[in-house]
Amino acid sequence: MSPNGSDRSPRRPMRRKLLQALTAGLVLATATGCTYKDFPRLGMPTPTTEEAPRILSLWQGSWAAALAVGVLVWGLILWSAMFHRRSRTKVEVPPQTRYNMPIEALYTVVPLIIVSVLFYFTARDESKLLSLDKKPDVTINVVGFQWSWGFNYVEPVAGSTGDAKTDKNLAAIPNRFADAFPANAGGVYDVGTPGTRNPQTGNPGPTLWLPKGETVRFILTSRDVIHSFWVLPFLMKQDVIPGHTNSFQVTPNKEGTFRGKCAELCGVDHSRMLFNVKVVSPERYQQHLEDLAKKGQTGYIPAGIAQTGHEKDRESNVL
Repeated sequence: MSPNGSDRSPRRPMRRKLLQALTAGLVLATATGCTYKDFPRLGMPTPTTEEAPRILSLWQGSWAAALAVGVLVWGLILWSAMFHRRSRTKVEVPPQTRYNMPIEALYTVVPLIIVSVLFYFTARDESKLLSLDKKPDVTINVVGFQWSWGFNYVEPVAGSTGDAKTDKNLAAIPNRFADAFPANAGGVYDVGTPGTRNPQTGNPGPTLWLPKGETVRFILTSRDVIHSFWVLPFLMKQDVIPGHTNSFQVTPNKEGTFRGKCAELCGVDHSRMLFNVKVVSPERYQQHLEDLAKKGQTGYIPAGIAQTGHEKDRESNVL
């Protein structure tokens, strides 16, 4: 009996709240729209390059480590709350534990081990993802500017004369990248505006074409502020920095049209800096380059901010 004469147990409201919380958690877990096939990726898109599974594996491993730590911490909290509650029949101060060396060593050493393991796998994968072949199959200079994107296809294309290694519009690209340009690459370009749309999907932004199964090197340059080049299913993004050239390479292994965006807050119209990536067969890719040449889009658009020779090749000199 309760003090007011009711036989209602004071624990029932707590049980009811716990049941409500579990129900809400179940609803949140099942209302995300994800299928059982999507769940192992933990929110990541389906990889569409040969390099992307490495990033996905690192992502999953980080989640597994976080979940293990979370279960341990939650378990200790619940254990302490349940088995070290104040007694209803005894009013006394529980035994006080101070300077417990095993416990202090535990919460000092275990975090160091976790951070060291995460650092090792991150450094290993980052080194592999940022490594570059001496001669990629395809080289594309991605130019970020407020508020869209331009794409210089550094390739020999019928109907386009010139040489990428001496073109003034590509002068901002360091020699360590320019040395790998194909010979007599007159090139073609495509450039967009925020109002440009992909004709097949209707998605906003210009469309970057890539050949399936070939190694593509992206050389990232900016004409104004810092942007970030992110193709969602590539699971890879990198900053596009004025005065500093970044680069990475991928090998697309799935045809289709995918979304890309700027992942760096770059100004008032940052949200409109969208683009599309269309992966096609190598034959269809070459046909697209020839179509751009027939439209008169030959040569290259300016890649970035002009630099002195010493500053442009500073990193090469350090190496």
